[in-house]
Amino acid sequence: MSESRHNPDQLLKEIQADEENRNKGHLKIFFGYAAGVGKTYAMLEAAHMEKQQGIDVIAGYVEPHAHPKTAALLNGLEVLPTREVFYNGMILDEFDIGMALKRKPQLILVDELAHTNAEGCRHAKRYQDIKELLNAGIDVYTTVNVQHIESLCDTVASITEIVVRERIPDSIFDNADQVELIDIEPQDLINRLNTCGDSGVTSS
Repeated sequence: MSESRHNPDQLLKEIQADEENRNKGHLKIFFGYAAGVGKTYAMLEAAHMEKQQGIDVIAGYVEPHAHPKTAALLNGLEVLPTREVFYNGMILDEFDIGMALKRKPQLILVDELAHTNAEGCRHAKRYQDIKELLNAGIDVYTTVNVQHIESLCDTVASITEIVVRERIPDSIFDNADQVELIDIEPQDLINRLNTCGDSGVTSS
């Protein structure tokens, strides 16, 4: 009975892949079932805890929030300046991946994983920005709602009657190193949205 032998080329590929994985950053997703449940708040709280442990952490892009307690959590964190992009007669503030890679912190916060970047940015989608950060060895915290996951968006749309255009491939979510579910009681969510002046849950 012949003894099976490992192919040297295959072994080399496995070693190289293992080395690449060790050098990659880690992705943590703060995951929610609806907008307003507190994903960004939880992400910022976690970032402050990491900073207290001596981790070099910066806010690469955090979506402006009307909730004052969330906005206040940016205090004490280094905030990366946004990149201004002129699009359709408007000036949009976008995540500046070039500056983030140059700064190269240990951990960066990049809100809204499913965001579509304005024309003129390096990548069309924010999840592509995040993949580049991870490949550069930077850990990333980000946020996303269930309706933005490709395989689930149609099911959620059939329930909520809200169709979202911004979607992420399942592989981005499946390959995350950690997913933290952020949940809230329905009445608390309604109260929070009313406090912020919103009329209801949005699709973003």
